[in-house]
This record gives sequence, C-alpha cells and structure tokens, in this order.
Amino acid sequence: MKRLINGLLHHRALVLIIALIITVIAGLCIPLVEVHYDLTDYLPEQAPSTKAIKIADQSFAEGLPNANLYIPDITIPQAIELKEQLKTLPHVESVLWLDDATDIYQPLASLDSQLVDSWYKNGGALFMLRVDPAFTVEATDAIRQAGGENAVLTGEAFNQATIQALSMGEVSRIMFFVVPLVLLVLLISTSSWFEPLLFLVAIGVAIVLNEGTNIIMPDVSYVTRAASATLQLAVSMDYAVFLLHSFSRFRQQGNNIEEAMKLAVHESIPAIAASAATTVFGFLALGLMQFRLGANLGLILAKGILFSFLSVIILLPVLTVLTTKWVDRTQHRPFLPSFRGFARVVVKICLPLAIVVVLIVIPSYMGQRQTDFIYGSSGIHSPESQAQADIDKLAGIFGENQQMMLLVPSGNIALESKLSEELDRIPEITTVIDYSKAVGAQVPREFIPDDALDQFETAGLSRYILYADVPVESDRTFQLVERIRKLADSYYPGKSHLLGQPAVNYDLKTTIIADTPVVQGGSVLAIGLVILITFRSLSIPLILLLTIEGAIWINLGIPYFAGTSLNYIGYQIISAVQLGATVDYGILFASHF
Repeated sequence: MKRLINGLLHHRALVLIIALIITVIAGLCIPLVEVHYDLTDYLPEQAPSTKAIKIADQSFAEGLPNANLYIPDITIPQAIELKEQLKTLPHVESVLWLDDATDIYQPLASLDSQLVDSWYKNGGALFMLRVDPAFTVEATDAIRQAGGENAVLTGEAFNQATIQALSMGEVSRIMFFVVPLVLLVLLISTSSWFEPLLFLVAIGVAIVLNEGTNIIMPDVSYVTRAASATLQLAVSMDYAVFLLHSFSRFRQQGNNIEEAMKLAVHESIPAIAASAATTVFGFLALGLMQFRLGANLGLILAKGILFSFLSVIILLPVLTVLTTKWVDRTQHRPFLPSFRGFARVVVKICLPLAIVVVLIVIPSYMGQRQTDFIYGSSGIHSPESQAQADIDKLAGIFGENQQMMLLVPSGNIALESKLSEELDRIPEITTVIDYSKAVGAQVPREFIPDDALDQFETAGLSRYILYADVPVESDRTFQLVERIRKLADSYYPGKSHLLGQPAVNYDLKTTIIADTPVVQGGSVLAIGLVILITFRSLSIPLILLLTIEGAIWINLGIPYFAGTSLNYIGYQIISAVQLGATVDYGILFASHF
C-alpha cells in the first residue's frame, strides 16, 4: 500500500490527467443512460400481474385503459366527435366511452342510469384511453390539447408522464439545494475555506463516474436516477473527512506534506474501507428483493460507493498535496465547540440515558411496523397541486373509477355471461364491459365484424373491462382484487388473469412485504460480518447494529405517530441507507475507542 501511495503522489500530474479524461467521458455518457419509469416492469416474473400483462399484450392489440379524460359541458354528439378525434392522436391506442357499453342512439332516459352515469354525468363526458406507455408525455400533451383548457386528465399514464417530467428536473433541483447545504456543513466543521472544495471535487468525480457508467445497465429506474447522486454524496462524504482530518493531524506532528499524506492514507484506509464495505453490503442487500427495483437501486448505489472509495484514496490525496498552500492560506478558526463538556455529561448520565432511549425505541419499533404505506405511484402529487385537484374533482363526480381487465378462456358464452352478472353484483364495481353486455349473449359471433369482436375475444381469451369505485390502492381496493381473483378462479380454476393498477399495486404490496425481512436480515448479517472481521470482536458488531437499528426504528416510527403515509420503496431505501451510512460513525467511534 505504501508503494502505491508513493507512486500516486510521485505521478500526481498523470493521475489528474487520467481522472479528468475518464470523468469527461463518463459525463458525456450520462444523457445516454436509459431511464425507466414503469415500476410494474420490476415485478418478479411469477407475479400474477406480470403474467397477466404478458398474456394481454400477446393476445389483444388494445391494452387496458391507462388515462381518464373528463370534458365538462359537452353534448352527446360533441362527445362522439371528440372520441373520433382522440383516436387519431399519436400514441393513443384506443378510446372507450359510453357508446362502447350501450346503444347511445336510444333516449338516455331509457338506458341503465347507473351505466350512463359512469360515462356521462352533469353534462360532462368521461373517456377512457389507452396510450403507449413508452410515450406518455407526448400522448398526454396531445390529449390535453385536444380536450381544451377545461379538460381534466388523470390515470396511470398521466402519473407516469408526471414522474418523467419531475424526476429529470428534480435531480438537478435536489443537487442545487443539497450541495450548498453540504458545503455549509463542511465549512463549519473544517478549519479552511478551501478544504470543503476538495471534498466536493473528489466525491463529485465519483458521482459523475457512477452516473456515466450506468450506461452499461439495460436501464435505470427513475427512483434510482433521482436518488443515487444525492445518496452517494451524503453517504460517502465521510470518507474524505476521515482522510483529511488524519492528514491535518500528521502535519501538526511536524511531518512534511507528502509524508503526512502517506501516513494519513495508511492510517485511514482500514476505517474507510470498513465503512465503504458496510455501506456497499447494505445497498447490495436490496438485490435480495424479488421486486427487481431493489437490485437496480442497490447495484448502482453500491457501485457509487466503490467509486467514492477509489476517488478518496487515489484522487483526493493528489489534489490535497497539490493545493495544500491554498488550504493553508484560507485557514479560519474552528466554528464548532470541542464538545468535551457534552461528552462528560453523556458519560455521566449514560445509564439513565440508555433507559430513556430503550423506552423510546420500543414504541417506535411497533409504530414503524404499523405505518400506512403507499406501494405504487398514487402518492406522487402534492395535495396542493393542480394534478391532485383534478383527481379529486373527477372522483367527486364519478367516484374513483379504477380500471381493471379480467381475462378468461373463451368458448362458453353462458359461463361468461354468468361471471359477468356476478361481477356486476359486486358493490364496488360500477361498470362491466364484455361481449354479453356490449353485444349480447344471444348474438352469434359470426354476425359481429372482426375488428369489433377482437375488442372482447381473441387468441382463445375473452376479456372483461371493469370499472370500480375504489382508490387505486387501499385496504378496500386490495380486498376487491382478492375477491375478483377468487370469483374468476371459481369459474376458471387457474386460468383467469386480472390486470390493472389496483392489481399491480396489490402484487407490489405482497412482493415488497415478503422482501422486507430478507433485505433487513441480509443487510444486518453482512454488515455485522464486516464489523466482526474489522474489529475481531463479537460485542462491537452487536452494540453498533443495535444502536443504529434503534435509530432507524425511531426515524421510521415518526410517520406513524404523525399520521402520515410513507412510500414503501422510500422506507426500504431509508432503512438501507441509514444502516449502511451511519454505521460509519460507529466504526469511527469504535476505532478511536
């Protein structure tokens, strides 16, 4: 290691040139990284929704509607005309309205009022559209323009378009706030105005390398894209602080600049390596999830920590040696107190303090297990946003109106009609569209044009379009999904398939909840093993892990006691990051102790 450090410092100009070249190359690759916005695609292959989506895509040209468009103050003829216009828009694959469920050329008063009210109410028309998931931004913009200024647009496609617009802009916006905050903390905690810039450059290079090398991945989820840079900066900044504090101490002992840096690297590497290893294993534990977003997020975050580690032990020493004179010229008095008095008080009251902590940790542990979680994308809109106002407006007129598609084997019209009647009797289901309802069970299939028949039956499958007055995810929604699946299975054992956002969110919930103990157990075991090897002690891993897990439980218990919901993916990220990141402080304390 000493020989490597000597070589790096001796050839520091070459090190800087190589670092600059690979950073520029990585930076140019960042815009080329494929970002994926549909979390459904990360469900495991064996999930019922995954199977249903594949079967539907293979069998039906038109998928399940994924956007709702409400136009107020529109007549029936105008609605029919608008429907035809919507069909011609780019990336709009299908449009459903009242005329697909019944004969609208009859007087409305003679039709089923509940059916009519599901599509046309208070003088306004509600259209259900299927847009290409790969072009949600373009499609929703075109739909909004066609609908006019009073149009209300909601649905999963709109959510995906919002996510795409927000996630790309939020990354730079988050960094715009985070970097100055990190810089402020570093300025307060160091004794030089220039030194924090060295930290930011070293970790900044690592972030660019990590983001650029994501080009080797098939794709990067928008969650990973939005979170990875910020988390990498926050988690790995400690490594640079460890090294330069050690360097400063060796200089104060009378060593010259190069010798002080050699000693600092040699002394700091064990603690930095242990800290990096625990964080890497904490992130890699996300890869144990069946929900493949965990592997996507965990692998990229772990890769980022490795780049940060390499940047701190290779690039930072070179930068520091080259710019020490600037560090010396910008010295300032320490702004932080010594904390010696605080330390004496903590040691003096450690026993009653430990009791208080335990009394807080126990209810926090129970609370974080009872937190109300959000599993899909339904919580992306802020309560004050126009998008949420549109969702609330539409729900106030038509109810929640969630769309689902049920696929069953075709060939027995009597059985299909009976299932349709039973589905219609479920209180939460407002509308059922299938062959027997839209055409009539008595009408022979050979009398129906092929393009019309293909909407309801193809490739040996019949489909039902269901509309339900339930939220996109809630206990009531998940109970409805279970009931529909159970009912369909009673008619077609093992051969029915339900898809739609409520069904996807149900499968997200069951998959992620099953993953939780595996991820938490794997991360604790891996990190504990690293600490055990580092300190060769059984007690230190137990003490550090119990302390940090207690802090995690307190942190994640706060939403429960505050009565707020928490996105479950965020819960998993927080658990992994807080465990992997704050164990660094424990390792530092244990090393000094």
